[in-house]
Amino acid sequence: MTESVSFPQDRTCPYHPPAGYEPARQEGPVARVTLFDGREVWFVTGHAEARALLVDPRLSSDRLDPGFPLPMERFTALRRRRTELLGVDDPEHNTQRRKVIPGFTLKRTAALRPMIQRTVDGLLDTMVAKGPPADLVTAFALPVPSMVICALLGIPYDDHDFFEVQSRRLLRGPEAADTDDARELLDAYLGELIDRKVRSRGEGLLDELIDDQLNTGGMDRMELVRMAVLLLVAGHETTANMLSLGTFTLLEHPERLAELRADPSLMPTAVEELMRFLSIADGILRVAGSDIEVAGTTIRAGEGVILATSVINRDASVYPEPDTLDWHRSARHHVGFGFGIHQCLGQNLARAEMEIALGTLFARLPDLRLAAPADRIPFKPGDTLQGMVELPVTW
Repeated sequence: MTESVSFPQDRTCPYHPPAGYEPARQEGPVARVTLFDGREVWFVTGHAEARALLVDPRLSSDRLDPGFPLPMERFTALRRRRTELLGVDDPEHNTQRRKVIPGFTLKRTAALRPMIQRTVDGLLDTMVAKGPPADLVTAFALPVPSMVICALLGIPYDDHDFFEVQSRRLLRGPEAADTDDARELLDAYLGELIDRKVRSRGEGLLDELIDDQLNTGGMDRMELVRMAVLLLVAGHETTANMLSLGTFTLLEHPERLAELRADPSLMPTAVEELMRFLSIADGILRVAGSDIEVAGTTIRAGEGVILATSVINRDASVYPEPDTLDWHRSARHHVGFGFGIHQCLGQNLARAEMEIALGTLFARLPDLRLAAPADRIPFKPGDTLQGMVELPVTW
């Protein structure tokens, strides 16, 4: 076994996995990585092994388990508070998921498409009216999913500055105290909003959950608050990063972008390939509830496991020439949305937002290009979701 590499690491290119993971990738499909506190955990890089583990009930998402891997010091805040859906296992997870899944079905998403299109058109109208250059993150990539999730949940978009700042603190810290404080502020904000909705019903998924769950005893107030925090934060942070990094990646691959412009029907396939290629979450965290044999290795009960999303999605045995973009391959088995019982609840909505936002952006602005050298445009460090810090563009 080669020397353990550290996790997480920064990317040297925003759309490729960290080069420092290559030794583990070569050793794979199961290797070891070292966390910030010196603890070693298992690092799964093989596609088949990852998908098998993600449906194995012996692998737990319980963040309160002392063996659950914490990649950064600020993640110690996870030990002090449970997280709905993401931090629980079946049967509790299934019970929680069934309560909210009606808000994220294909039918519900299809009904939202006209609203998503209006949102995208309005933001582009404003951006075009102001004229170039623009920061595509603040002008487009962040507000698109932020406005959509607010409309879906029934949250006032006027409050977006507050919850976007707190979402960034929750995900990026830098200290555990920042994570704790951001969670408390979001809890308080959404708790007050839910209380107002109880007194005067509005429109949105939160109002439906108040009627169907809170008022019937299916959820208590704190459960609904925790669920609302998860849906709000996950509903805009992930897609915002995909839109910014996806745009940057397409501008850096003009031949692939030209294919999309020539044949817009490729966009759904392109979204799947971008999900595979970009893998904005570099790892999925789990802990073994009991011994598990995988690829000739025994993962012992209580040991931490990191499924290396960005490396798994570049497994050459599944994706020939994995480090190239290819709209004509089938990328549907990627793990960019996870896999198994914890597969992303909002994946239908995310796909619709990406298809509409990217398709409309490049149709409306055929001369869109970077307004700064690519190597000088800042992107996010490896200890958070991957994406662009800013994206200066012109047209």
